[in-house]
This record gives sequence, C-alpha cells and structure tokens, in this order.
Amino acid sequence: MYTFGQHFHAYFPEVKIYTGEGFGICYAYIDCESNFACEVRMISKTLMAASTRPIILAILSRGKDYGYNIIQKVKNTSGGGIEWSDGMLYPVLQRMEMDHLITSEWISVDGGRPRHYYHITELGRQVLAAELTSWQKILQAMVHFSQPRLVKE
Repeated sequence: MYTFGQHFHAYFPEVKIYTGEGFGICYAYIDCESNFACEVRMISKTLMAASTRPIILAILSRGKDYGYNIIQKVKNTSGGGIEWSDGMLYPVLQRMEMDHLITSEWISVDGGRPRHYYHITELGRQVLAAELTSWQKILQAMVHFSQPRLVKE
C-alpha cells in the first residue's frame, strides 16, 4: 500500500514524517529540518465547518467534557492547526443539543464554579459512525488521487 509519507518523501526526502492514528483516522506530523522552510496553513472555513460536528462527537464518545476543554483538546491534537473560539463552538454545541446528538448538564467539581458538561447520545454515536465512514472514504479517495501516476512512454 502506498502511503502519504512515501508520496511526500518523493518530493521532500529531507523531511521526517511521523504517522499514527486518532479518532479512527490516520494523521501525519511533519518535522521540518532547519534547511527546509515549512509553512503552516489554516484550514479552510468550508473544511472547518464540515469537520466540527464529527470532531466534537468523537471527543464526546470518549466521555463527557466541557467547552473550553474541547477547544484545548482540538488545538493540542491538531498541533495548533485548528483553533476554535468560544463564539464558534457554543452555537454548534447548542445546535447539536437541539438535534439530540448530545445532552448537557451543569456540574461543579471540587467546589469550583459549575461547568456545562456535554455527553454524546445514542443518536450522536450513530451519526458519528456514519460521519467516520464518510470521512474515511474521502481520505481514501484523496490518497488514491494524490499518488503519482505511471506514465507509459
């Protein structure tokens, strides 16, 4: 099987690539050497909008969580490539609750201020499974079509 790393190394052999798995999909971390210029690009608004709901559902499938922590998990997991704001996240969480994908409750931990914790519902788990299948098909097509084609001479 031909991987992203093999394709990338064909053009940039001096760059180290670390791969792994998270949320059931593959990811790659690129370590740039000092002689190689690396540019971090922000994810397009369209891709951000399409991926927000499944990312939230994937996080909540691991257990209850609150908004600020969800924002930090996404930022840390993406290496800072995805940065959500409160103003972006909370309307999405409210919409997901209205769609019965998640539920929420206020919880005070160790006498601290109450936090709004979110939980995934059974419907949310079903939607997550369907979303992951769709994203895996998209990734498979992208990897397939980004491979170099053999040209007959």
